[in-house]
Amino acid sequence: MTTATWLLLAVAVLVVLLLGWAAWTLTRLRRLAGRVRRAREVLDAALLRRAELAAAVARERADDLGPELAAALAAAAAGARAPTAGDREAAENRLGGLLRRVPPEARPPELQDTGMRVGLARRFYNDAVRDTLVLRRGRPARLLRLHTGRPLPRYFDIDDGLDAVLTGPGAGAVSGAGRLPG
Repeated sequence: MTTATWLLLAVAVLVVLLLGWAAWTLTRLRRLAGRVRRAREVLDAALLRRAELAAAVARERADDLGPELAAALAAAAAGARAPTAGDREAAENRLGGLLRRVPPEARPPELQDTGMRVGLARRFYNDAVRDTLVLRRGRPARLLRLHTGRPLPRYFDIDDGLDAVLTGPGAGAVSGAGRLPG
């Protein structure tokens, strides 16, 4: 075999390897997009459930909460169920801050459980977003322009007070550790 034949064979092998990698990466990106979508649906359901429970607490335990907190909690729950300017994170932060002010005797156990589910759903969603961004921002994926037609997913950051519970002691002070900037 001549040098030109070896060179042609090497180029053909490289093209096959590149095509194989691109197909594998596209499959991974499609799976990650589905994972982000499903995690977002679970997060939205958990947030809606928390807002409904908060509205029920504001209605049913208004005497324990006091008129100001009950009214603010009801308004925040309504705002979290249907955010006005599309700012879901601000509405959820407002609701979360008010829920932390609810006295323990007025807080039903379902609300605590739902709060943990929100924290876990947020963590799963943000993990899926992180994995997607890492793969899409890699140099080979950018050079081959894989999935450039799809919008980049966004992190969902709210202050739900569960960072220390979900990541271990001392981790709550370093909110967002391990995430990519952006």
